[in-house]
Amino acid sequence: MSVHEELATVQRCLDDLNRAVNRLEQQMGGGLDIRRVRADCEHLRASAALLRETASGRLADRRQDQLVTISDTPYDVALWTDSDDEGLGARDRRAP
Repeated sequence: MSVHEELATVQRCLDDLNRAVNRLEQQMGGGLDIRRVRADCEHLRASAALLRETASGRLADRRQDQLVTISDTPYDVALWTDSDDEGLGARDRRAP
């Protein structure tokens, strides 16, 4: 399943949960416990909305970052004059 399909499934489940909480509230009245559950449901909805925004942004970023052009021209040798050859020590010294 794709991310969007999974998020749609989460949204459907949250809608079902909200309907169930509404039915419980009608049967039990509006006590503290029901208000807590309702607040938790709203937090889950807000979190799911953030996930949707993040997923949309990541997919857009991924599409932009898919192609990377790498030049065929060789690197400038001057970039490496102050570096050590890894594992071999510095150029003007012997390895131990």
